[in-house]
Amino acid sequence: MVSQAGYRKKTVNVDHRDFLVQIVPFDNGNFISITEGKEKIGTLVVSIGSSGRTSTATVIPSKSETIFLKMVSERVASTINGICIFSLNIQKELDLENMKILMNEIMELIK
Repeated sequence: MVSQAGYRKKTVNVDHRDFLVQIVPFDNGNFISITEGKEKIGTLVVSIGSSGRTSTATVIPSKSETIFLKMVSERVASTINGICIFSLNIQKELDLENMKILMNEIMELIK
């Protein structure tokens, strides 16, 4: 039996686009997925935050959104002082305002 304790899921509507934000928390980090449309694993980055320093690696590269991916992953890793695995699968690029809204939603969900 799989426990659902701690699992968080929220649909965020930004500019008439629906993004499914899913977070699976672990003792040492979080797996975060943002999808638009079909639920697929997309671009994937991993960040590790420890002692005020953050290290990030791209596992599955993206043609775009690299700054947003790295920014979210590093911010979450440093906030929780652990690991953040972040997957993003969207249909078209995000503008700066959309990035801010999604970042704020993620930070609210990990608190």
